[in-house]
Amino acid sequence: MKKYFEFDKLGSNYRNEIIGGATTFLAMAYILIVNPLMLSLDGIDVPEAMRMNKGAVFVATALAAAVGSIMMGVIARYPIGLAPGMGLNAFFAFSVVLGMGIPWQTALTGVLFSGIIFIILSLSGLREIVINAIPAQLKYAVGAGIGLFITFLGFQNANIIVADPNTLVTLGDLSKGPTLLAIFGLVITVIMMVRKIKGAIFYGMILTTILGMFVKLIEVPTKVVDKIPSVAPTFGAAFEAIFQDPTSLLTTQFLIVVITFLFVDFFDTAGTLVAVANQAGLMKEDKLPRAGRALISDSLATVTGAVFGTSTTTSYIESSAGVAAGARTGFASVVTGILFLLALFFSPLLLVITSEVTAPALIIVGVLMVSSLGNIEWSRFEIAVPAFLTIIAMPLSYSIATGIAIGFIFYPITMIVSGNRKEIHPIMYGLWIIFVLYFLFIK
Repeated sequence: MKKYFEFDKLGSNYRNEIIGGATTFLAMAYILIVNPLMLSLDGIDVPEAMRMNKGAVFVATALAAAVGSIMMGVIARYPIGLAPGMGLNAFFAFSVVLGMGIPWQTALTGVLFSGIIFIILSLSGLREIVINAIPAQLKYAVGAGIGLFITFLGFQNANIIVADPNTLVTLGDLSKGPTLLAIFGLVITVIMMVRKIKGAIFYGMILTTILGMFVKLIEVPTKVVDKIPSVAPTFGAAFEAIFQDPTSLLTTQFLIVVITFLFVDFFDTAGTLVAVANQAGLMKEDKLPRAGRALISDSLATVTGAVFGTSTTTSYIESSAGVAAGARTGFASVVTGILFLLALFFSPLLLVITSEVTAPALIIVGVLMVSSLGNIEWSRFEIAVPAFLTIIAMPLSYSIATGIAIGFIFYPITMIVSGNRKEIHPIMYGLWIIFVLYFLFIK
């Protein structure tokens, strides 16, 4: 075991890896609560047919995270945990199901298709080539933009920011009990984060829930441990459209769904892998060793998650918390995966976790993600323009895909005009054409 994971070579041991893997789990555990609420459109007035079953999504989330993390650990040997991605689940719920009116079953089919395409691209080596071709500046911008989008969702869920007919958005009523509860959660989580308490996001949600029950804003649960909910309501739903209504897949809207899942996960995964590997000191000459294995693990996790019944599974930047705690090898990811399996027995907690409890987690994750802003060369205007447009377009257009498309269209333009044509990889021209066509014929 020690030899396979190269403990001696990387200067690690079982203790460091177990602590690191557990820390990554605690940093990621909020997804077990947030994802079911997100995909079930909790708190939004919609027909029940549009909602995914919370219990089933909880199980699908845990299983996808467990399988994905273990595969990443065993196949790629990286200390990176996987789970249904924030931002991608928001796109799934709010853009695809709520905005486009596409049934969630068909949306899962879109995730499945994007995962299969990922596998093909990964096995062919093309995905790795494209990732290396995308400039680091735009990778940082995509991560930061998703961070702003997630934070915006958090403020909305807490009713700290609300709709306004005159200014589109405005500050909400901060005197309301649920909103005050969310503010408490944000403050206490920030304090713990500043004090560098591992798993601060997770603990913040627990403390906010306890306070909510104490002041009677949240119903007290009758039990904590229970049998695992049935995954039947979502398991295999991704195949329904394929066998029951294949014509529903031959639409422009479905094409948009697949392309968006494809591109967003593509770039988000690339940024996470590079960031965490660099932090762990695993990068060699600015390249990612075993990148192909890492990408295949990520792709297989997406397909697995779609079959169980959840949105795109991706590599988590929160894995950096585990690396900071000592994780250096894939053994830590195996530990993370096992802990996600154990979490299956705590489903009753879903009943007491409201959107006000999860809102602080969304906001804090946004803060973590926008930290990549510091890596962007703002002094170079030709870099600043596409990076900024990528970042700002995501929350303002309420679309991650739109932000990516705008930034990738402007990058070749500004670089050519500034006389930096040589810095543009040929593949970027192909992406430019794809995104222009995206706006002309799909968007």
